[in-house]
Order: sequence, then C-alpha cells, then structure tokens
Amino acid sequence: MPEERGRPELLFPLFAGLETLDGIGPKTAKNYAGLGIETPKDLLLTLPVGGTDRSRKSSIRDVELPGAATVEVTVGRHRKSGGRGPYRVEVEDSKTAFQLVFFHASPDYLERVLPTGSRRVISGRVELFDGVAQMAHPDHILPPEEADQIPNYEPVYPLTAGVTQKGITKAILSALPRAPYLGEWIDLPLLRQKGWPAWPEALTAAHQPTGPEDLSRSAKARERLAYDELLAHQMTLGLARARDRRRKGFVTTGDGALRQKVLDALSFSPTGAQLRTIAEIAADMGAPTRMSRLLQGDVGAGKTLVALMALLIAVEAGGQGVMMAPTSILAAQHYANLKPLADQAEVVIERLTGQDKGAERRAKLAALKAGDIHILVGTHAVFQDDVEFADLRLAIVDEQHRFGVHQRVRLGQKGQAADMLVMTATPIPRTLSLAQYGDMDVSVLDEKPPGRTPVKTALISTGRMDEVVQHLRDAVAEGRQAYWVCPLVEESEVYDATAAEERFKHLRAALGEGVVGLVHGQLPQAEKDQAMEDFQDGRTRVLVATTVIEVGVDIPNASIMVIERAEIFGLAQLHQLRGRVGRGAEASTCLLMYRSPLGETAKRRLSVLRETEDGFRIAEEDLAIRGAGDLIGTAQSGLPKFRVADLESQTALMALAQNDARALIEKDPKLESPRGQSMRVLLWLLEQDKAIQLMTAG
Repeated sequence: MPEERGRPELLFPLFAGLETLDGIGPKTAKNYAGLGIETPKDLLLTLPVGGTDRSRKSSIRDVELPGAATVEVTVGRHRKSGGRGPYRVEVEDSKTAFQLVFFHASPDYLERVLPTGSRRVISGRVELFDGVAQMAHPDHILPPEEADQIPNYEPVYPLTAGVTQKGITKAILSALPRAPYLGEWIDLPLLRQKGWPAWPEALTAAHQPTGPEDLSRSAKARERLAYDELLAHQMTLGLARARDRRRKGFVTTGDGALRQKVLDALSFSPTGAQLRTIAEIAADMGAPTRMSRLLQGDVGAGKTLVALMALLIAVEAGGQGVMMAPTSILAAQHYANLKPLADQAEVVIERLTGQDKGAERRAKLAALKAGDIHILVGTHAVFQDDVEFADLRLAIVDEQHRFGVHQRVRLGQKGQAADMLVMTATPIPRTLSLAQYGDMDVSVLDEKPPGRTPVKTALISTGRMDEVVQHLRDAVAEGRQAYWVCPLVEESEVYDATAAEERFKHLRAALGEGVVGLVHGQLPQAEKDQAMEDFQDGRTRVLVATTVIEVGVDIPNASIMVIERAEIFGLAQLHQLRGRVGRGAEASTCLLMYRSPLGETAKRRLSVLRETEDGFRIAEEDLAIRGAGDLIGTAQSGLPKFRVADLESQTALMALAQNDARALIEKDPKLESPRGQSMRVLLWLLEQDKAIQLMTAG
C-alpha cells in the first residue's frame, strides 16, 4: 500500500478547495457539504439523477403538456398585475401564443432580458392553467445566436439548500478538465471485454448524457465508475486479508479422537454441508497462517455442531477455545447446547459472564490461566484484561453483526495468533457479504439437518386478536408452548417494554396466573434469565417477549410463534423469529399479525415469508425491498458508502471486483507493476488510504 507519505501530485487539483471552481464562493462551498461534497473529486462523482429534454421544437404544440419545451419566440407585451399578482410576458412561437409568468419579479430586469419585439429562445416547463399555456420562470432565456449554449439533453443533479442546478452544472463543467488520465487500474482484457471508456472519458460522458439511456446503471460510463469504487473497496479488503494471511498463526491439528467421541454420541449423522465446512475449518487451522473465516448458516442449519468440532480441534492440539455471544441469554444457550456433547468427549467447558463475581470468578480465571478449562463460553466479558488463557488457539464470535470489526481485532489480540471463526445465523446476500466480509473466507451451511418440521406461516389481522388468544388457550391445554413477540415501538427499548408489559397483563388475564412469562430488554438480567429458564423448563407455557429472543434461543417444545404488527419488522428479522419454532417433532405455526390496511411493500414482505423458508432467498428479497443500509442497520453496518455503485443491483460487479482485486494482490502483492502503480492512484483518489491506515493500525 502507498508507502509514500502523501497523495500523488497528479491528484492535487481534484482535492483542492471547492471555491477554486467557477461559481463557488466560501459560503456556497459550505452549502455543498449538505450533499457530502467537499472537494472537486466529490463533485465529479456526484452524477446526474435525471435529465430534461431540451431539444428545440418549433412550437409548444409539439410537446406533450405538462412538459419541458425549448422554442424560439417573439416577445410581446409585458403585463404587471397590481398588488402581489405575478408579472406576465406574452410570447408567440411559430404556431401559438402563450405566457411567461414570473413571481416576485424585478420589472427592470425583465424588460432588459425580454424587450418587446425581440426574438428569444426560451426553455422551461409548460403547463395549462384554465386553458392558457404558461411557462413559469423559464430555465433559459437567450438570444437566438447564443442558443447553442442550451444542451439538447440537460442533466439534473441532486440539490441541497443553497445549491442550484445552474450553479452545480457550472461548477462541474469547470471541474471536468481537472480529471486527467491517471493510468489504468482496471485489468485491460476486462476493460476491452466490457467496452468501458477510460476514467476521464467516463466522467465526461456521465455528466453529459444525451438521453435517458445514459442515466441507467448499465450505461458504459456509469458502470465503469461504479466498478472503480467497488474495486477500490475490494482492494482495501484484499490488502487487509493478505496482511492477515502473512501473520503467523498456530499450526493447530488434532488426532480426531475427541471429535470421534462426539460423533459416536450423536443420534443423527451430520449433513454434507456440515462435514464440508468442518473440513474447511480444519484445513485453515492446520495452516501456518491465521484463519479468518465467516460461517453463514440459515436458521437451524446446525452451526453449533460445526463450532464444537472446531473447538475440539484446538483442544486435541493441546490448546483452548473460546466462544463468544452477544448476550448472556445466548451465552447460556450455547453453553447448554455444547456441555452435554463436551461431556461425551470428557472436555472441560465453562462459562464466564458479567454475572460471575468474587471467589467464583477468581477460581474460573485461575483454572483458565492454568489450562484446566479447555473451552470457555461467554459474553464480551471474556475481553476484560484479567482474563488470561494458557494457550488460546481458536476464537469463535457468534452473530458478527452485533460485534464491530474493532471487537474482532481485540479478540484476535487476546490470543496473538489465534484463529478466528465468525458465525452468523443471518443469511447475508452475496453482495453484502462481499462488501462487509470481503477480507474473510466464507463457508455456507445450506442444508437443514433431517427431522426439522416445516413451519406453517399464516397472516392474520390484529382485528382477530380474540381468535388468536383462543387458539393459544387450546394449545396450552394440549401442553404446547408459544412465543408472543410484541411490536417494535418508536425504536425505543423503554416503549417496547411498556408494550410488552401491557400484552403480558392482557394474556395473563385471558390464560390464567402462572401460564405466561415476560422477557424484555429493560428487565434486570437475573429476571430475564429466570423467565427464560421457566419457559425452557415448561413452567410457563407462553412467553411474551420483545425481539431479545430473535437469535439463538432453542426450546424444542415451543411450536407457536405469534408476531404482533409483523408488518413493521424487517424480513430477515421475521425469518429469525420464525426460526425459534419448528425445532421439535411437533408441527409448528407462525402467525403474522398485521394491522390493516397493509401497504404494498409490507404485503410483498409478508407474502415472501409465507412462500419460503429459505433464508438466503429471503435475504435477497429483503435487500431488493429495503436496500443495503437498512438491511444491516446503517449505524453498525460497516458498509462502505458509494457515490456511484449500487449494492442492490450490482452484485455481479462486486463479485468481479473481488476476484480481480485478489488476483492482482496474488500477482503483485506490493503493487509495483504498472497496473499496481495505477491501483495505488485509485486508492488515493477514492480515499481508501484512510481504510488502509485503520487496518494497519488495527
């Protein structure tokens, strides 16, 4: 990566102040910040969002009204109305007369620009008012000899307070000459195959569209500029991955004895996907470099077994493993699932959470440091400075999107060379997994273990609440258990808690004391754990909850899931919640309760859910409906912000960029070849230097 301390001189004009461009003073320059534009480079990568046809017509009669028209006219009389009324100028083209209308106009100015009897070319939007054609505030008024200044097709830019179309167009025209040829960072055969223009030509073409087709994402100029962004991003991730791969890791291999004990104790055979993934992880752990792998699995695809097998490889090699979950409920769940299997292999497993205090905590820490605990399960409490391992070989992080990249780094530092496996139960569409985890290798569990019953999904309006409560009453009488998930209220845990408490009182009154439990984010941890335990042991039959139960809770006897106001949840979230049932042999149902009337998007979302249980299809659909930022929750998404590229529609380009970046790094790790040198320029141009510094610092 650029060893040079600073940006190449070639790029200086693109990073100068905005006020160096035509028509931008210090005050206007501040206004551009509203569009995220701070430099001429930012301005050039702000592409038109639409266009106006300004091709010359002989009369406004040749235009479909209301619509834009560019015509030559003879100026007639000026009519000033008394009071606050508009100022009107009568004009006539080759076929008809119409009016130009101005509000808050300066008569002196208009008499100077539109003298009666003169010829002018005017362009603007024409509308009919009471049968009279009017053009209010024309966009262009020019004498015929200067009319070629009006483009046939004029780009329309996004605006913000204090920035006008005229102003931004003028600034862009003065910025375009600052975009020189910078060498070519795209693989030449690919460039030719795609028919993409060089970088400066692509910018000029994108800013001078000749028709609507030039505004589409598949227009060659725009596609090339999008690819530049995706390539720079994948290059940054690729360099981070290459750096990780150079880092020495432990060669961790086991004799398979402990794993065999567990397999012998299972009542079922692992799926092909599980066996394949275990083999991929074992190969990574056995290599001399650090593993950095993402394990994606749909709800119920059997990630726990894969995780345990990986941890046992560490133990067989004489080391330790840690598994970390985002909440203590989940850590308890993992511990409960892993312990019986670890016991079969006679491996010591312990859990450590924020609840551990005093002597008990000290004893666990001493055992960990002495190597007497082989596998530790915990929350981020395992990060604390006093937690020391004898020989940490493998760190597993569950539910990555709850942890930022920084935690990933910190955990990696605990065991300086420990292998890292990140697990997520949220299927991630391919584009997003490339955008977020492009620095990691990915394993996908795409088969469900046998014996899981499909969940029947039904839509029911909140108006039929009484029927749903009756259905629960019958189910409870048959010894079944149910979840009732309350809606998200105003994105606030406090409001969510109040809503859940109201519903809890209502159901308790309907179903009887001691039947219904309650768990939400505002409860003290001990009460949450108690509520979960009561439900797990069958003491309560219905659990009213906010989305705290979204991930990982496993209660095989629960066979009904009611989701109230399902239309305000995201698709992936609904899929996760539904995955909490259908874990036993009992036929399960998921009732999606919605408030009528349902909007189009909500209808589409809920019907996708009714049609399929395939998490990857649901994730792709969610991406199409909501867009990338919302899908991961922009706050902690770590998603790159692109000016031109679009993650939703340009999946194939992102995959191409990843392969291309990895191939270049393989061939030219120090970026010294002519293409490598150009690639450095691209990284500086798109300010990926920041990301690279962050990564080397991390």
